Amino acid sequence: MGNDSDTRVEPLRKPRKCPECGRPSTRENYPFCSDRCRQIDLSRWLTGSYAIPVAEDESKPGGEEQ
Repeated sequence: MGNDSDTRVEPLRKPRKCPECGRPSTRENYPFCSDRCRQIDLSRWLTGSYAIPVAEDESKPGGEEQ
């Protein structure tokens, strides 16, 4: 083909801050900066550290409307 030094490859996504440490993300580990930060996040999901809060309405027994 041609000289690859003239070719610029645009990233598929713009770098974002890593949700774990704040460094710029990498293409291989997006949205994280490294495999270490990706594994830390996965571990938190698997151990239940991340949870979606649930608000239950105590006025309705069994959570059903009557």
